[in-house]
Amino acid sequence: MQTWFRNEKLQMIIVALATAFASEFKINPFIGDVFRLGLGASTMLLFLMLMHHLSYLKTGAVTGIIVVIFRMGEDWVGAPDSFAVATSILDHLASGIFYFAFAAGMSVIQPVLHRFQPLVLGGVISVIDFVSNECELITRRLIQGAAPFHDNGWLLLAVIAVLRSYFIIGLYSSISIRQMRLIQAEQEKRIEQMLNIGAGLYGESFYLRKSMDTIERITASSFDLYSKLKKDHQTEYSRQALGISQQIHEVKKDSQRILAGLTKLYDREIAAEMNLAEIFRFVVKANQKYSEMLGKEIAIEGDLQVDYPTSHYILMLTLLNNLVANAVEALNQYGIIRIHVFEQEEFTVFSVIDSGKGIPEQDKEIIFEPGFTTKFNEVGVAATGIGLSHVREIVRSYGGTIKVTTPEHGKGARFVVSLPTSTLRKGE
Repeated sequence: MQTWFRNEKLQMIIVALATAFASEFKINPFIGDVFRLGLGASTMLLFLMLMHHLSYLKTGAVTGIIVVIFRMGEDWVGAPDSFAVATSILDHLASGIFYFAFAAGMSVIQPVLHRFQPLVLGGVISVIDFVSNECELITRRLIQGAAPFHDNGWLLLAVIAVLRSYFIIGLYSSISIRQMRLIQAEQEKRIEQMLNIGAGLYGESFYLRKSMDTIERITASSFDLYSKLKKDHQTEYSRQALGISQQIHEVKKDSQRILAGLTKLYDREIAAEMNLAEIFRFVVKANQKYSEMLGKEIAIEGDLQVDYPTSHYILMLTLLNNLVANAVEALNQYGIIRIHVFEQEEFTVFSVIDSGKGIPEQDKEIIFEPGFTTKFNEVGVAATGIGLSHVREIVRSYGGTIKVTTPEHGKGARFVVSLPTSTLRKGE
């Protein structure tokens, strides 16, 4: 079915049938049945604007033929006894000429159609509409044996052409704007997903990089042990130590390959840089969804006092997402999280404050130690997030600091991250 609909010939027929049907909703601006104006032209124009990949000239020819056949069919149904093919064709030939002339005019501007501003485009199409109506009227008068240019009602035709053209241009613009908004929303959603994945991979790669440092030290210690055992002529133990050293070295090489793959994934360029405002918005939106997923009613508020582009957006998303997610998890059913971003001397400061129960004074000294957690699931298994110890290590790797304090109102917890502005700013 989809393959049929993508067929251009079928699309032309659909345009023609829709135009023929719409053309039956008409008005007669002149006395008698000399000339009729219907919705057919408006329908055809809208289709041509939306389906600009079609050949306008061929579409106009098909539409003109089908309109004539459609109206001949009406004549036959209405009066089968007096129906004459030749007479019916002559009666409706002018209508077919209009649609062909209109499509021919549109084909002239088709290559540059979307370069026109809406107001200019409306004027151009109004001229095409007016000329096409004149072609129809002249054809009809010639067939009837009347003077072709006598009392053609040019002013009325011009007014109708302008109104009809600008109405369709406005409708088309509304449709186009809506489509653009839908595409933008979808793109934004995909970028948000990619950024969240990138931030998660960044945290995992930091884990792995730290583990590789540990593996490097173990490898060195194992080889040193091998050398000492060999020197003491403890052949069996020295071989075991050498085997351990070699196996650890293989683990290190595997880890390096994994790290290289992870780095390529999170370092894949989504954008060269992002503004702090964009990062801020992503963090708020992602964690608002996270709180809803946990069934919590948490308001996330923000105060962004500084904004500039940075190429280290994955780093900042990783840090802020983890701090805000920790705050979301620390709160019960209801609560408020406030995020503040401001400059203080040569540092950009990120403050995350929650309205939870806070952190006991005795835990503030050890909260950043490896393995420390206060979060367990329903069966007592500890949380497996990036952990504040790794958040601190990431902050330190960028020359920054992180600390936890009690807010001025004495309730909840406040995490404050300070990063050198010169490191974060674009090009510095």
